[in-house]
Amino acid sequence: MEIDLLLRDADVVTLHDALPRGRAVAVHHGRVVAGLDDDELPAAVRARRVVDAGGATVVPGFDDAHQHTAWFGQSLAEIPLGGLRDLDAVDDAAAARAAGLPGDAFVVGSGYDDVALGESPDRRALDRAGGGRPVWLKHRSAHVCAVSTEVLRRAGVLDGTAAVPAGGVVVRDDAGDPTGVLLEAAQALAGDLLRPYALEDLADAIAGATAVFAREGLTHVTEAGIAGGWIGRSPRELAADQLARERGDLAVRVDLMPETSVLRDVPGGPGRGLDLGLRPGLGDLDLRLGPMKIFFDGALSSRTAAMREPYADRDHAGYLGDDPEALHAALVGAVEGGWTVAAHAIGDRAVDAALDAFADAACRPWPRARPPPRRLEHAGVVDDAALARMAALGVTPMPQARFLYEIGDSMAAAVGDDRVDLLYRHASFLRAGLRVPASSDRPCVADGHPLRGMQSMVQRRTAAGRTPGADEAVDAATALRAYTVDAAWIAGDEDVRGRLAPGFAADLVVLGDDVTRVDPDRIGDIEVVATLRGGRATHGADVLGLPAEGDAP
Repeated sequence: MEIDLLLRDADVVTLHDALPRGRAVAVHHGRVVAGLDDDELPAAVRARRVVDAGGATVVPGFDDAHQHTAWFGQSLAEIPLGGLRDLDAVDDAAAARAAGLPGDAFVVGSGYDDVALGESPDRRALDRAGGGRPVWLKHRSAHVCAVSTEVLRRAGVLDGTAAVPAGGVVVRDDAGDPTGVLLEAAQALAGDLLRPYALEDLADAIAGATAVFAREGLTHVTEAGIAGGWIGRSPRELAADQLARERGDLAVRVDLMPETSVLRDVPGGPGRGLDLGLRPGLGDLDLRLGPMKIFFDGALSSRTAAMREPYADRDHAGYLGDDPEALHAALVGAVEGGWTVAAHAIGDRAVDAALDAFADAACRPWPRARPPPRRLEHAGVVDDAALARMAALGVTPMPQARFLYEIGDSMAAAVGDDRVDLLYRHASFLRAGLRVPASSDRPCVADGHPLRGMQSMVQRRTAAGRTPGADEAVDAATALRAYTVDAAWIAGDEDVRGRLAPGFAADLVVLGDDVTRVDPDRIGDIEVVATLRGGRATHGADVLGLPAEGDAP
């Protein structure tokens, strides 16, 4: 018998109980044939290609269960505003970009932080910086943006013809004039001036994003919100992923979440759905439909997450994403239509509202054999009572540990000392019997590198050195499982991905060190030597002489 590949001289962390650690991985036709506890194949088996890992650590491919691929790819070409600490620097960056653009072109930047700046950019300053061009600057949370007067004019805000979407706010000053700041769904007033983006441009953005993912060890991601709402890029967004795949540019496996507004009443059945009765699971392991995404609120860093009590540093308690009854009906209607649901809920009031809807949906008929996964995206502020409800309902939390480092100090200021230990819990979810798949929400807020996410799960350290909810930390082995086994599980793939076990997809990462054994301070800096999806390298082929995607079998 001849197999395609033997990757030997490796420290293999399989996450497979039958052989937790090995010395080699045998791969054939994109699948793991065996993990081996030494470097040699049985005498009757030979490998077409033998690759020495030089003692490097090999783990299953990483999986980001909630991020935004096309958006991230587009952001790579936008003005990087993260790290700027004064408004003059923001204005200067916008002016520098504007200087090289035609007179009517959009000036687009992303990543500004109003907490660090002291306030959001003002539209009149953006008018000067952009030379009268439309300027659109996105907050690091992605739940707020600041725009110039020209954007407001084109959107109909200045003449009163704009229809502000439900759940959105056009911020105005004491005199009633718009400041240029748009909250939550109102951001669509700016985004719709550029949408829908061309499919070819979106495919290019997806290609650029997934190339970055592969360099970081990712082999699967879930795109959390496409085709509608303020988060969607185009009503035909799935076609952009298909185009990227057809070009050979989709470097990771992808699940796609339609945003709730694209679902509608479809004749011939209960609940809400897409034409032709499309629902999660359509597609294959490389590209398929995932859950429906619904926004119950905003974000903590922008003080738009819906809280029960006012923010410690504001005189309000945030916002729900729509009328509570409308959100409830949308979630229940999606479940009745055969959809699994991913409910974005960060503030404790939003968490309560989402759990109420999940409880109602659990009482409705389900048209499929297996009960639907219930996902609570972010689960940013969850007290013990809500945690008990999550466990009883089987609702899976999807927190982003890296938020603690990137914006933990801002979030702590937002919620105050009485609530700070409830932020982005992890160990408590596990103790309640829930699984915690890993995700980044990239490009919102945080660095999406999986190894840095693992480091934050272990350390829970903010940029200023604070440790909110120190007893919510987990060990490195648990963090690794979150990015592999548990993320594959929430996607319905636990039997085919996430472990290096016989019959599983040969999705793996070659690392310069062992995540589970190094000092936690070093986890985020471990080198990703190579990434393989289906036994072929999406990154690092030349380093180890690995078969690359596109190579002949």
